[in-house]
Amino acid sequence: MARRTIDGLMRAGITHVVGIPDNTSGPLFDQILRHPMIRLITVTREGEAFAVAAGLWLGGASPLVVIQNTGLLEAGDGIRGTAQRMGAPIPFMVTGRGYAKMLKAGITRDDPRTRELLTRPDVDSTALLTEPTLDAWGIPFRRCDADDDPVLALEDLIRSARDARLPSALVLTRGLD
Repeated sequence: MARRTIDGLMRAGITHVVGIPDNTSGPLFDQILRHPMIRLITVTREGEAFAVAAGLWLGGASPLVVIQNTGLLEAGDGIRGTAQRMGAPIPFMVTGRGYAKMLKAGITRDDPRTRELLTRPDVDSTALLTEPTLDAWGIPFRRCDADDDPVLALEDLIRSARDARLPSALVLTRGLD
């Protein structure tokens, strides 16, 4: 799947992937590291990924940011204060840690975020907070679930970000395979 994903990124004109690898995105990062056209830039913090991507965009590149949803919560000021204020059409993929636990626990994204729910030991609160956080920040997003094709979803994300001239997110609740 990583090879197919790279082909989709090439079709969409992505020149750089910026981010921090995790279990879901690691195979993609490994493939990009060896790719002759797409450059991989790893960063130390997720907020830094948006500053680097905004700089690349200003220089005429077409970056994609890849982070985990725990890092999304850390990146708020980088998204708001840099990419969003600049109107930088930076697409970003958020890998969704905790969604499998939500599903197993019978919790949906529409369930109220109560103290009891957010502190349950069998639930990763990061998944509960990902989409409401994007919504609160005014970031257009869509989910890519088990039945969706992640390559098509990424290509759609990239087009949407460019059309909206805003950072836009894809919440990947499944693996890249």
